[in-house]
Amino acid sequence: MTERAPAPGGLALVEALINTLRVDTGEDRLAAEFGLSGAALTEAADLREALRAACLAHAGHAMSDAAHAGLNDVLAAAPLTLSVTPDGTAALRPTGDGLPARVAAAIAEAVAAGTWQRLKACAADDCRWAYYDRSPAGRGRWCTMSVCGSRAKMRTYRSRQS
Repeated sequence: MTERAPAPGGLALVEALINTLRVDTGEDRLAAEFGLSGAALTEAADLREALRAACLAHAGHAMSDAAHAGLNDVLAAAPLTLSVTPDGTAALRPTGDGLPARVAAAIAEAVAAGTWQRLKACAADDCRWAYYDRSPAGRGRWCTMSVCGSRAKMRTYRSRQS
């Protein structure tokens, strides 16, 4: 949906998870892309929407209490371990192959790298696509300026003219 480069490091997983749903068409590729079914699919869909809410919060929107609590609950239950390499580098690693643990490790890595706040969701109500904001000031609002940003600016212009 966007021409932007994927998010760096583990945030690419989070971005890909959020972008399995096209808000404008309702097309949902979560089961196909992550090979999930049953309860795991339901849990992943809830995680995806809580992550989308967090990315909207990064863009200046309010995060609902339910999304906040839900995301914290999933991340708190994610099995992670701290490992140290022979050169002294420490990192959180997921124990097992579960999606919540992989997402939790990716978020922890991004927080440590200072990149978590730059993963945002498009401000357009009919889009909400996740993107990594590479703008110098970190104030990007749309997944793509040529589509969502252009539409928003045109709406603002037309409302001023009428």
